[in-house]
This record gives sequence, C-alpha cells and structure tokens, in this order.
Amino acid sequence: MSQILIQSVLLDDERVDILIQENIFQKIAKEKTLSVSDPNSVIIDGSHFAIVPAFYNTHTHAAMTFCRGLSDDVPLKIWLEKYIWPREASLTPEDVYIASRYAILEMIRSGTVFFADMYWFRTETALAARELGIRASIGVTFADLLKKDFEENCQFVEENLADYSGRVQLAIAPHAIYTNSAETLKRCAEISERFLLPYHIHVAETEHEERGSVTPTQGLSPVEFLDSLGVLSERTVAAHLVHVSEKDLQILAKRKATCAHNPCSNMKLSSGTFQMKRFLEHGIRVALGTDGAASNNNLDMREEMKFASLLAKMTSGDPTVLSATDTLKMATRNGAEAFGLNAGVIAEGKLADALLLNLGEPCFATGDVVSNWVYAANSSVIDTVICDGKLLMRHREISDSEEIERDFRNRFSSRS
Repeated sequence: MSQILIQSVLLDDERVDILIQENIFQKIAKEKTLSVSDPNSVIIDGSHFAIVPAFYNTHTHAAMTFCRGLSDDVPLKIWLEKYIWPREASLTPEDVYIASRYAILEMIRSGTVFFADMYWFRTETALAARELGIRASIGVTFADLLKKDFEENCQFVEENLADYSGRVQLAIAPHAIYTNSAETLKRCAEISERFLLPYHIHVAETEHEERGSVTPTQGLSPVEFLDSLGVLSERTVAAHLVHVSEKDLQILAKRKATCAHNPCSNMKLSSGTFQMKRFLEHGIRVALGTDGAASNNNLDMREEMKFASLLAKMTSGDPTVLSATDTLKMATRNGAEAFGLNAGVIAEGKLADALLLNLGEPCFATGDVVSNWVYAANSSVIDTVICDGKLLMRHREISDSEEIERDFRNRFSSRS
C-alpha cells in the first residue's frame, strides 16, 4: 500500500501531519500525531515547508513548446495563418510526443499537475502525460477549416474511451466557431453529452472572431451563436472569452459554463481586456490557463496567477477585486472542478495533488503565505510536486529530465 507521510507541514497557518494513502489525502491531524507502520512508506519532514494545492491548467497546447519564440509581436490572425499553421503542417507524431514531454517537464517544475490540451496527434500527448505521471484532459480536436476528419474523431472517442478513464481522460474539443461549421459544433455537443465529456473550445478571443467563421453567425456574438446551437452547458470550458456583452455573461451564467482565462497570452497577442469583475459579479466560474508556449511564452501557472489578479485590479479600477486567496482558488480548485476532478483542495478525501513550498526562500520571510505565493514568489520556491499520491518532483529533481531536455533540443534546435 503506497503511503506518504508529511510531518509538521504548514497548512493554512497551522502545523499539521498529512497522510497520503494511495492517491487520496487520507488523514490530516495535529503535528506529530500521525505515523506509518509500512517500512516502504515515504516520510517527509515538512517543518520547512508550506503545503498548497497544485495547479490545474485549463487551456493549453502542450506540444507548441516547439514554436516558442517563433513569431512574437504580431496580431493573432497573422500569428496563426502566417507562422503557426504553416509550421504545424510538417509536424509528425514523434514531434508532438517529444515536444509534449518537454512541456510537461516545464509544467511539473512550475507546479502544474493537470493540463487541458487541444492539439493534434492526441495519442502522443496522452502517452507523454501517462509516462510523466501528470493528469491531463486530452482534447479530440475538431476543425473543419483544417480538414480534420469528423467521423475519424468520433470513432476514436468510441473505441478509446475506456482507455482514458484514469489520470488521462478525453475531452471533445471543437477548435472554434471560425474553424467549424454549425453542424460540427452541434454534433460535438452531442458527443460531449453522450459520453459526459468536457466541451473545450476557443470563444470570443478576438473582437471580430465571428467574421471569419466557416458558417455565418447571423449577426450574433460568438456566445450567442453557440447558445443558439444549444451547445453550451456545465461541461463547456470556454477559453479566453475576452469580448463579451452583458447578454453573453447572462448566458454563460445560466448555462453554468466555465471560463478558462489566459491573461498572459491575451495581453501578448493584444486580444483585448478580460472583464474579471463582471464575470465574478455574474457568478461565472473562472479558471486559469497558460495557452501554448508560442503565445505566452511559458507554461508557468504561478505567473498566470499574478497577472490575472493584477490585470483584474487594473482594468476594474478596484484594488479589492480578486484577492490572493480567490486567485489561488481559480488556479487550483476551479480548474479541477471544471474537469470533474475531486481535487484542488488539501482536505481529507480529496485526490492527493499538492505542492511543498520552501519557506526558507526570501519571499516568505514576512507576511501571509498565500499572498506571497501569488504576488511575490516564483516557481523556483517549489521543492516537491505530488500528483495522484506520487512524487513527481522532490528537491526540484525529476526523473529522466536530462533525457527529455536532450531529446527536445536534438529534435528542434535546428528548426529555429
């Protein structure tokens, strides 16, 4: 029986012992009260650490690490059509596998234990996630404009669903309204409903998104258009949602959809200003994502937290919007819940995903741990990463990291 005992660790300003059994937080008690009898158990002295929930990245394109720095400082449409899509046209399955492993390595180092992916060669991304021990929602990507075969995608879901029922699961991922017909968007929703899978889609990322649609939106906003098709639901994870109206927000709230907010990517591509305060006022669940490394340009969710909070304060003119505690919840619990995971909280009975932060770092010398984690720290303060009750990183060391880095450099450095 797999067990990890973390002794005298700081949790919510209190020193506690935490017992992880298999993949669950089995017991949380006062410090120096828990013990293990199994000699194979891992015992961690937590006296120098704080334990916090790990990150859940609700929108990314992991393999796009190979595109990092390829095209900076251009609008989204030009970025996609002139630089990204032509480069992706020559991708091989092995390219995606090697680039995804490199991305996951970066994610683990910066505290992420789950990512929602939308990309090509999904089986290679899934294999990389399984090998490195991370959670993932692997999008089966639909894009009529890019000639991605609908029936082949449907067949893949039906034939492989049973193999994607653990740490690595599937999602239905129509790319966007401007790359899919109305019929495809509706049929994707039917598959999502049939198999109870997330419906992961880019929505309202740019101001005139609907103008490039495969099928005319009849003057409706992207949110209104999707709602007119009957595809929005509590399973919808809508990435970006930068350009929304009051009516759009009412629809999203009514349908209980989740917004995957990507502040760094939105700012870098100058996509527009996300209206955090209005989302919160409407009770819409907001989670965080990094987007791909080509438009961010990293996969660091801790950095995403800080930008999300500061951007919300600046754009609303209200310094009380999005406290450190609320921001951490967006990056952790909200993301986990959006994808149906009983995780994102350090509590008995929850899935054992967590980070141990080194309190000896200067940023933790004074003040509140959560505040310093959101506003002052960087990911180098993460000593240990636990996912599904397993140690993915300990003392900042990750198995096979040198091999993963070498394979990536050998594969892509000559293509820069």
